[in-house]
Amino acid sequence: MLLAASFLSFNLSAAGQTSGRVPTIAVLDFGDSALGRRASERLAESLKLDNSLRVDDQDQVRAAARGAGYSGSINLSLNEARDLGAALGSDFFILGDAQTLRRSPSEGPVYFESYASIFLVSAHTGRLIRWERPNFKAATAATAEQSLLAQLTTSEARHDYASLIRRAQEDERSERAAPIDPQIPIIEEAPEDDKLAEAEGLRLPRPYRRLTPAYPDTAAHAEAEAIVDVLVDLDESGEVTRVIVARWAGFGLDEATVNTVRQLHFFPA
Repeated sequence: MLLAASFLSFNLSAAGQTSGRVPTIAVLDFGDSALGRRASERLAESLKLDNSLRVDDQDQVRAAARGAGYSGSINLSLNEARDLGAALGSDFFILGDAQTLRRSPSEGPVYFESYASIFLVSAHTGRLIRWERPNFKAATAATAEQSLLAQLTTSEARHDYASLIRRAQEDERSERAAPIDPQIPIIEEAPEDDKLAEAEGLRLPRPYRRLTPAYPDTAAHAEAEAIVDVLVDLDESGEVTRVIVARWAGFGLDEATVNTVRQLHFFPA
């Protein structure tokens, strides 16, 4: 028997598709800045050039996002991402944050850095498929922003997104078509707290020692802070058998968290 442990949460600082159907994708504004709106519009226009995708009208996307109460978060749980995807009515969506920052180094002249943190998400599963953070530095804000916008509209970027979407579509289709293995062990969900566990004659799993996920360079360079939640399956001996990211963050934080959880050993429940 496997025991599904409760959420592990880490604060790391500094509708089904039909086979053969063209996937739809919604591109949300990358934040409230003028650059964020221009960046998302440029990316959407570029993706429209790929006949294997259907890009939703951005005015409709904005209206749907507002109606769903989306406030611009780029640190979503699977449920939040699925709810947003359902409101948008798309198969996939892209959200992000784009800004231009004035940098004053201790040595050297002042410069400007333009970046876009971009997240490709499955609307059906809520999973983060890909994150990236192109950034450019220049002596003027206009030059840095022009370089960033040019990068978002390259044929290579368009091809990468189309390939990732097609691959994710195939993976989701395969998951739905996979037969249920009768040998899969029964999974018992852990109670929410110690009192409930005690009432059921159980003891919540506790790690032999607590580990803190390493703060990856990819997050440090972006000065990213986020919370990553994971669901963990444990076997009878308290060993980790599966880790599912239930709230993703990108920037390498998800991988750092999963790698740390896999190193944990728990007292059996």
